[in-house]
Amino acid sequence: MPELTQEYIIQKLSEAQQNATDSDGYAEIPVMPETILRSAAVLVPLTYFRDEWHVLYTRRTDRVESHKGQVSFPGGSSDEGETTPEQTALREAEEEIGMKVADVRVLGRLSQFVTISSFRVSPIVGVIPWPYAFKVAGFEVARVFTIPLLWLANRNNYWEFSLRDSDRSLIAYHPYDGELLWGATARMTVSFLKALDILND
Repeated sequence: MPELTQEYIIQKLSEAQQNATDSDGYAEIPVMPETILRSAAVLVPLTYFRDEWHVLYTRRTDRVESHKGQVSFPGGSSDEGETTPEQTALREAEEEIGMKVADVRVLGRLSQFVTISSFRVSPIVGVIPWPYAFKVAGFEVARVFTIPLLWLANRNNYWEFSLRDSDRSLIAYHPYDGELLWGATARMTVSFLKALDILND
């Protein structure tokens, strides 16, 4: 297991970006030349406590328009005038959980994901301090919680299976602290773990 310093994470994310091809990332829907996709970004927040890295997630409320009650990263669609996914991810994190832009150290990006709801999502990895006085947007966010990075990297803790009558597959983790991590957020998580080269098979 490599020493997971911030410098190591920056290096591995940079290498992943340099070696990326058009086939990297993942699409939940067929993407044709005429397909209209909306830009979006999420923050993949890393934080260090209890002598190990944790990944921070949110659980959406049952009142939001889409993905009710699902585990997700802070994020959303790009606003007019935003020129980078980092701007979008950091703005959304501040709106959803009160994470101040100045308190996030951006380390890099993951390959883009195309979701079933026709968003092209850029995951932005950043380090945040711990503990933190989160201020959640009560309409959107029901809970903020973390999962240890090495637990996520243990192959025994998730499974991937093919969907019937489809070329797609689904990733789902075993429950952790009562939360179910699956779908696009789980796939982004596994993509991050692969970039760091720490998946434990």
